[in-house]
Amino acid sequence: MRRAMARRLPLTVVTTPLSSAQARASVPLAERTTLRLGGPATTLLRATTAAELVEAVRVVDANGEPLLLLGGGSNLVVADSGFAGTVVQVATTGRRADPLGDGLVQFTVEAGEDWDSVVAEAVAQGLGGLECLSGIPGLVGATPVQNVGAYGVEISQVLTSVDLMDRASGRVHQRHADSLGLAYRTSVLKGTDHAVVLRARFALTAGGLSAPIKYAELARMLGVEQGARVPVDTARKAVLELRRGKGMVLDAADHDTWSAGSFFTNPLVDDPTLAGVLIRVAERMGVDVDVPVYPAGSGYSKLSAAWLIERAGFGKGHLGPGGRVGLSTKHTLALTNRGGATTEDLLELAREVRDGVRAAFGVELHPEPVLVGCRF
Repeated sequence: MRRAMARRLPLTVVTTPLSSAQARASVPLAERTTLRLGGPATTLLRATTAAELVEAVRVVDANGEPLLLLGGGSNLVVADSGFAGTVVQVATTGRRADPLGDGLVQFTVEAGEDWDSVVAEAVAQGLGGLECLSGIPGLVGATPVQNVGAYGVEISQVLTSVDLMDRASGRVHQRHADSLGLAYRTSVLKGTDHAVVLRARFALTAGGLSAPIKYAELARMLGVEQGARVPVDTARKAVLELRRGKGMVLDAADHDTWSAGSFFTNPLVDDPTLAGVLIRVAERMGVDVDVPVYPAGSGYSKLSAAWLIERAGFGKGHLGPGGRVGLSTKHTLALTNRGGATTEDLLELAREVRDGVRAAFGVELHPEPVLVGCRF
């Protein structure tokens, strides 16, 4: 009966099923994204519990409204025209740690929790596994969708399960991590709107030590061999220092952090494509150039997008249209709003970089953020 009633009521006055959820009309989205770009949404609903989140999505779907789920806004590029529909802001909270035995702890976290705060709490409790993912902006619900990763660790290594709402049926169910198709910066949840993440569960190690340090740059900073374990708080501090040096820790006063993080994923190429890339590098830069190439499964390799971008002629601080957008002065993977920019300015710069890398090396770069109402 409640869903039938919802179809007849205007969304902005459906207060009973949403209880404490707050609704606002014509809401600017630029102030809700780390890029500080994007036009307005027709309506914003804020859900503070999982039950509110489920009901909000059901109401919007029942009314036939376009729906955009908004977390921390750190992985969104919103069109200048905005979003002609309803935005549901995920503001759910709650964390719980439960012993699993054998030195493991299950950390259950609601989707609307701030990711770095969750990492900080895990570290404060002496739980290992998340410390290398410190400083990443956004909310917990986005981490399994993107299979977030940094400094040699990916969510797939610690995630055990998620609770999802299936939008077609309205049913809430638990899904094991192994069934999510977690791969490099992707999952079966990415690029679809079939399901909504309500909470996630992580298996962490007790005892105060980090996961093995796999990333060479981090190992050098820590002064340890790759594969060593260090106190979790030591690893977290080192990761945050590295990220700050690359403009990857949010700071309102630093335009290098007015970004969506890494705009391009590191390209995966098959062996024939890699051979062609190496030939182009040799022709362009000489046969003695050391190209960073990483194994990525049978017949595939991963290349460094940042390395390709710089060698294609786009250095740190490279400016786009009118100087309003540019590559970060600290990290070439971040496309930044230098002030007064539009989304189209940003996309024009992204296309310039993409086309330049393709022309130089025959490699196609793909965007990592979610594009809302715009094309790359």
